[in-house]
Amino acid sequence: MRRSQVTTVSLLAALALGACTNAKDVLDPSAVKPPANSAQALPATQGTSATTSQTTTSPAPAATAVASTPATPAQAAAIAKTRLQVAPIVGASVEAAAPLTAELQTRAKQRGVTLVGSTDQTATHVLKGYFSTMSEGKDTTVIYVWDIYDPSGNRLHRINGQQKAPSVGSGEGWSAVAPATMQAIADQTIDQFTAWLGSGGAG
Repeated sequence: MRRSQVTTVSLLAALALGACTNAKDVLDPSAVKPPANSAQALPATQGTSATTSQTTTSPAPAATAVASTPATPAQAAAIAKTRLQVAPIVGASVEAAAPLTAELQTRAKQRGVTLVGSTDQTATHVLKGYFSTMSEGKDTTVIYVWDIYDPSGNRLHRINGQQKAPSVGSGEGWSAVAPATMQAIADQTIDQFTAWLGSGGAG
């Protein structure tokens, strides 16, 4: 069934899953199963300010050039001292998550952000992502929410958006999502994360 266009704001308002995750929400990539064709529940907004990406109709190339605007000394210092830990992705298939995590590493390096492993105790921020897909005719939209936490588990900020692109193959859901779509999301995520850090990283 063809779905009408869905905005991130209305989707998040309609879905009931709370943002506070528990052990079953954070899955190892090997345990993640593709969701059904319809969009799955994503964490609801709970008063934290958010950065929202508009729906993009075509994914940006993986090797997108880094923005030319130089960071101020204060922004550069904030980014340089950041050690970002990326939690296992929730909702995406292993095949879809692979190009996403690889591009997160590449983009973070370009932006001067240090990524650390899941057991590293020096992390300054933890990034938790929740993903779902929605098929619309010949297109597939990836809907994503990233919550940023401090090491104590306090949520500091939210990044959310949608990435729409032509479906690949004849399947639906995650099998119809091209790697370039996930790479574009990774680029946007790191760019918005560093922009938030540069603005003071408060809220």
